[in-house]
Amino acid sequence: MAKKNNNLTNRKRKNSEEKTKSVEEKTEAFPTNEIAPKKEEKNVLLAEQPKEKKWTNWWTRFIWTIVMILGFFFVIFSGHLSIIILVLILQILIFKEIIHIAHYPSQEKKLPWFRVINWYFLFAGCFYMYGDGIMSYFKFKLFKYDIFQILLNNHKFISFCIYCFGFVIFVMSLRKGYYQFQFIQFAWTHLILLFVVFQAHFLINNVLEGIIWFFLPASLVIVNDIAAYVCGFFWGRTPLIQLSPKKTWEGFIGAFFLTIIWGIFFSLFLSQFNYFICPAVDLSTNILSNVTCDPNSVFIPKAYNIPTLIVDIFSIFGVKLSTVTIYPIILHSIVLSVFASLIGPFGGFFASGLKRAFKIKDFGDTIPGHGGVTDRFDCQLLMAAFSSIYFVTFIRTPETTVSYIMNQIMNLDSEQRVVLFNQFKDLMNSIAN
Repeated sequence: MAKKNNNLTNRKRKNSEEKTKSVEEKTEAFPTNEIAPKKEEKNVLLAEQPKEKKWTNWWTRFIWTIVMILGFFFVIFSGHLSIIILVLILQILIFKEIIHIAHYPSQEKKLPWFRVINWYFLFAGCFYMYGDGIMSYFKFKLFKYDIFQILLNNHKFISFCIYCFGFVIFVMSLRKGYYQFQFIQFAWTHLILLFVVFQAHFLINNVLEGIIWFFLPASLVIVNDIAAYVCGFFWGRTPLIQLSPKKTWEGFIGAFFLTIIWGIFFSLFLSQFNYFICPAVDLSTNILSNVTCDPNSVFIPKAYNIPTLIVDIFSIFGVKLSTVTIYPIILHSIVLSVFASLIGPFGGFFASGLKRAFKIKDFGDTIPGHGGVTDRFDCQLLMAAFSSIYFVTFIRTPETTVSYIMNQIMNLDSEQRVVLFNQFKDLMNSIAN
């Protein structure tokens, strides 16, 4: 009896050791970047930095800012297609930088196809977000190919099938001892897709509605960032937010007013050119193309009634003024400028919090003096989403255009097109007679 009790005790002890070992293996399967707490260095504002370091950083940042601005103008003048390609490239670079900060080589090398699955989901997200909108612009050139019609008419279903294939591959790739790590990485990938692809597709929507709706919001973010840096560089004394210690209230407030001024004058300037205000019809157009269209009402001067109270105040001083005529785009540019100044920077603060969570200074070193691509374009994504939603809600007017009708016709099968043609021919004959 004593021998049986000893055997039972040994078995329990062995099982307990195996469970402990299993838990340890699972714990080791998902490493952590947590580092022992260190005494944080005191953050020095730009205005208080040593002059030599301060001006070295200034010139590095200034030179590469000029390079980026010149490159940006070149792409803008090259046309809609060049801008779309630029957005796609930037999106891929941002995805690469953010996915890399949760990179664990010691674990990933034991999981074949792990990174391939991440990039596959990026492809699936891009195909769903961009496929329908972009392909419709090539419809008239490629409609004779049946495969193209199948892709376009069944775009959402095909997108879902592409995603499901990636989902199945992910489930089949799960390995014992790495479940927690793999599922956290799976969630991390989808969070990046929401943050990058979902917001970046608004950029392309803005381009297709007219280059001004891409160029103006992007310039507002750029000017706000530069103005905040310059004002903070010379006059910044009061820290703004703990997540971004070098941001100051002086830079934030100064950038607010400078951004509004820029938005008013730059929107007026862009509205004078059809190249910027006309929606995309042919993606091969560029600054040298002869672009014509009926301008949106926001680009046409409109008379506004001045509130009675203000009219009465003016009359006291002998000024008789009851209406004022301005371009509506000015009012819309002020709204966009206010968002770019007050809410847009929080996209950068969000990115700063993300960097602090992973204990990194920058997302990369692609751009000297600026960090990675994500460091430079974090605010642009939030601004693009707001601009697109604002345009659809308050500016775009539903119109039946030739392009819209042709798009609907291309969705019909061959028999329906013949019926439509015969009915339209009869209609035209009756009108002629």
